[in-house]
Amino acid sequence: MDEKELIKSLKGYKEKVPITEKATLEWDKELIFIGRTQMGYEIEFDANLQWGCKPTDALVLSLAACTATDVVMFLQKMHVELSSFKMEIFTERNPTPPQYYKSIVMNLIISGKNIDSRKVERAISLSHEKYCSVYHSLRKDMDVKVNYQIKEE
Repeated sequence: MDEKELIKSLKGYKEKVPITEKATLEWDKELIFIGRTQMGYEIEFDANLQWGCKPTDALVLSLAACTATDVVMFLQKMHVELSSFKMEIFTERNPTPPQYYKSIVMNLIISGKNIDSRKVERAISLSHEKYCSVYHSLRKDMDVKVNYQIKEE
């Protein structure tokens, strides 16, 4: 698939995302909160890490999931037959409050047929240049890198 065909095939991708959304967050006990999406899905947050994830963990995983969703979908449109996709995420935070993320590195490990570095690099580029809403919602001074390893079958 050439570049023009790929761009044409992406027409309409993410155009049906609601412009406004509503979620709720309710205190459960101690420092445990239950977040509920508009669709009713729940996430448990726990600052003490006994019953749920830290809010910052959810942020990192949201970035990873957004990027992964885009990359997998784009690779499939490029006729890649994926057999596995895994991401390892490494972060560095500011040592003092506010302890924002200074950098995030996502390492993709991808296996499949008809896959090459040009396709993977294009999929990552499309995600971060245009389609990943989470990436575009983060601090502009945060360093985000995506590396990859291809395991051809």
